Amino acid sequence: MFAAVDLGSNSFRLHIGEPAGGRMHIVRTARDPIRLAAGLDGDNMLSDAAMRTALRCLETFRRILDEYELDAVRVVATNTMRVAQNAHLLLPLAEQAIGYPIEIISGEEEGRLIYMGVARAIDRPDERRLVIDIGGGSTEVIAGTGADIGLVESFGIGTQPQTRAYFADGRIDRHNFDAAVTAARARFEDAAALYQAKGWDAVYGSSGTMRAISEVIARNAIGDGTVSQASLHALRDILLELGHVEAFNLPGVKRERVPVMVGGLTVLIGAMQELKVERLGAINAGLRLGVLSDLELRANRRDRRDAAIRACMGRFRVDTQRALRTAGIASLIYERLQPQADNHHHYLAWSAMLHEIGLAISMSGAHKHGAYIVEHADLAGFTTREQSVMATFVLGQKGNLRKIRDALAEPDLARAVLALRLAVVLMHARADNDLGGLRLRMKGRIEIDLPHELLARHPTLAPWFEKEEAFWGEVGIGFQAR
Repeated sequence: MFAAVDLGSNSFRLHIGEPAGGRMHIVRTARDPIRLAAGLDGDNMLSDAAMRTALRCLETFRRILDEYELDAVRVVATNTMRVAQNAHLLLPLAEQAIGYPIEIISGEEEGRLIYMGVARAIDRPDERRLVIDIGGGSTEVIAGTGADIGLVESFGIGTQPQTRAYFADGRIDRHNFDAAVTAARARFEDAAALYQAKGWDAVYGSSGTMRAISEVIARNAIGDGTVSQASLHALRDILLELGHVEAFNLPGVKRERVPVMVGGLTVLIGAMQELKVERLGAINAGLRLGVLSDLELRANRRDRRDAAIRACMGRFRVDTQRALRTAGIASLIYERLQPQADNHHHYLAWSAMLHEIGLAISMSGAHKHGAYIVEHADLAGFTTREQSVMATFVLGQKGNLRKIRDALAEPDLARAVLALRLAVVLMHARADNDLGGLRLRMKGRIEIDLPHELLARHPTLAPWFEKEEAFWGEVGIGFQAR
């Protein structure tokens, strides 16, 4: 049984799901419309009130999670936490409140998870589809076929900024509405041709705002009763005639959600016009189902992060055989160092696979170039925090250790850095098949027992170990190889 928690810009939501018979059965849901994005000021600073509301919600979610025996829990935060300048103040308090790490995911990763959720719900392997998700702070547009994603983009436009910019006082007039639609169209126009080139058999809207618009149209027989451009314009005309969000009382949407719906409507009209979408279907699937599906994949040892590493290696023409050798040595050494937990094993192996990626830029300072690429590349399935850890490993693979001194305060991370550094030199010396007598310890200081025959067969190792003694000494860690 798995749990997905979505810290969105409009609402915080929780799903608990149990896979059975090829489907994900949702056994518990919870939602709190906290409107986090509305708590941002002009400088993108979250207000104290907004943060307090968020923490109260997370404490409630934690009590719900504690009621179940869960195999895995994943908490993801989206656009508002991405852009909030003081998110670093909220994050540790939020993690304490809910009791689990919180991943601030990129817009592209959000889009991929949304698509995974839609693909899981529809299960039509040959269908070419376009998915549009209008959230509180951003809009994700994804094109794919079946479970495979062909194009994903996150656009920095959502319901909250649209409402705040064009309908802040609640008034709805044609000038502001048209200006809002034009601003939305401008966001999508550069990418429209790329999506149209992919083509699609069906278009789906996956957000709560999309479903609210669909519900209003269907229940009130607006336009043709579907989410078509004609119906959206008919809904617009009703809003213009009413003139104010407070006057809207049609069934299908709660009164407090009307301002959000109005902002979302302008984004949807703009997106459909630029992408040349005539009609779409609202679907009750998206980010949370995608997170649950991703957790299930990981539990079944089909981690899509492995595919992301392979794709990145291909993009930068990494020597696969050298990467595999280095990863194998690093993993062996790390196990011999007896880490206290298993927190870094996967990240060490992935970092070893990418340790030479910086050679695509320059041989000089390749480890520095590589660290930058790993930290900033769009790697499907990885969080910013995970990529930062891997970048630390890549940066620390050679040379002085002062540049990662703070990270070395964590014992297991220091062990992983040592394992990668040793793996790199042993791979270069082609000594990776000659490690039977190698003994290592790292408890306060590093002690390495080197078989004499190893040094005799690989004489280039001796000067490297002498340099390592100096490098580790600079950061206050003793190093002895004998």
